Amino acid sequence: MGRLNRMVKLVWYQKLLILATLLAAVVIAILPACSTSYTLKGDTRPAHHTDEGFQNLYINKKDTSFWGFQKMRHFGEDEWTEYTGQGHLVKSVTANIKQINNVTDLPQYTWLGHSTVLIQYQGINLLTDPIFGQRASPLSFAGPKRVTQPAISIEQLPNIDLVLISHNHYDHLDQFTVEKIGNKATWLVPLGYKSWFRDLGVTNVEEFDWWDEKTVAGARITATPSQHWTARSLHDRYQQLWAAWSVQINDFKLWFAGDTGYNDKQFKEIGDRLGPFDLAIIPIGGYAPRWFMKDMHVNPAEAVKIHRDVKSRYSLGVHWGTFPLTAEAIDEPPRQLKEAADSLGRTTFTTSPLGKTSAIDIDSTVN
Repeated sequence: MGRLNRMVKLVWYQKLLILATLLAAVVIAILPACSTSYTLKGDTRPAHHTDEGFQNLYINKKDTSFWGFQKMRHFGEDEWTEYTGQGHLVKSVTANIKQINNVTDLPQYTWLGHSTVLIQYQGINLLTDPIFGQRASPLSFAGPKRVTQPAISIEQLPNIDLVLISHNHYDHLDQFTVEKIGNKATWLVPLGYKSWFRDLGVTNVEEFDWWDEKTVAGARITATPSQHWTARSLHDRYQQLWAAWSVQINDFKLWFAGDTGYNDKQFKEIGDRLGPFDLAIIPIGGYAPRWFMKDMHVNPAEAVKIHRDVKSRYSLGVHWGTFPLTAEAIDEPPRQLKEAADSLGRTTFTTSPLGKTSAIDIDSTVN
């Protein structure tokens, strides 16, 4: 009888989950999209521009839509790891707020969770894809919920000069965080985002196409290609651009990948044109099931290839351990990364405990 009751509860739980998913779909469907304010036409426009928005150059479009994902997630044959109080699987330390607030002679980074990293050098404070909200979702009551909390609160951040946004998915562009930071920082975004920020009252925004270069707040910024996609609702797929980012602060060079799949052309071009880099921040999670995720999300072995292609001296693995977004176990990406890096002798590509601040010796000869 006990087993039967558990089975009945499981069936009802699955029905409620599907109902919540359908409700979320309705909400997403009526959300306003980030609308581009331009459409480039003619033979002179870059190859990644289309009449409707943007495209990847080395893969064909596939069903990465909300509905395609839900079909795969709830009705596919792949097993998904379920999460109940598994945040302890992510190694963490108490953040050193004093160290974070001190100007340092060496570049330093602190992994705050998911793809959010605080990078600091010579008085410049930079954040990547900051998300301090509790859900990677347009809803406060449904959607992927954090299983680990940010290493520090948003109130504990130092004054932020620059924020890099790679694309507009909810685990990378968080409205709660944008509203909290507001115009105190300069937001560096791909094409097509200014109107969305303006609707929130945020106007300190700089848009970039791939390979655009600008000097902002003392840093040399270049938007670089990546292999991904965008959508903030059900009716704006590929209408905004996605990007990775190169940042040079005097003698320190950083590259942030955002989210990306792998190809053997774009990352080699980035390395040839802008590398080598002292630090690369590369996603290592969000890759399973592989048949569905491969084009848009690298696995750890492919992340190591990116580390090599962009000519990074040291790389940090992110995009794991925070939100239950895909099928792999929450602590699997670091283990897979270690195996992949060790097999190629790339021991300078690792992960960091949540909250730990680490310095980078840019004068060392590590490769």
